[in-house]
Amino acid sequence: MGEFTATVIWTGNQGTGTSGYHDYARTWSVQSQGKPEIQCSNDPMLGGDPNLHNPEDLFLSALASCHMLWYLHLASDAGIVVQAYSDTPMGQGETSPNGAGRFLSAQLNPVITVPQGTDVTKAAALHEEIHTYCFIARSVNFPVTIKPKFRLQCADT
Repeated sequence: MGEFTATVIWTGNQGTGTSGYHDYARTWSVQSQGKPEIQCSNDPMLGGDPNLHNPEDLFLSALASCHMLWYLHLASDAGIVVQAYSDTPMGQGETSPNGAGRFLSAQLNPVITVPQGTDVTKAAALHEEIHTYCFIARSVNFPVTIKPKFRLQCADT
């Protein structure tokens, strides 16, 4: 893998820049060449817009997305047919008295639909292999647990 790049542009200047703590918005856009722009804001607890993605949302989404893509790859290699996949990742964080924050852990909660008759034990075991490959999971310094649930798709008759 090579280099990765993005452009982050602060959009929160309300006319006076950062002249005072309450004089600017915590908004920005993320741009990557040839891709849709993403409008972002700070976490709502820190004065951000609750309708926009914040860094924590994007971080958890990246972790869950990387896991999902590797799961689909390994399932395909193992002959396990995945018909649907969704996840609602949750992160646990802490903020120190000086305001510095960090993630302490994350839990991925994938719901995976497979055909009836699928070896669910084999399908579940694939999750244990992903941390070996996933670029994002290999880059974090906190534990990531996976709590998969499987749905069996009945065959059409």
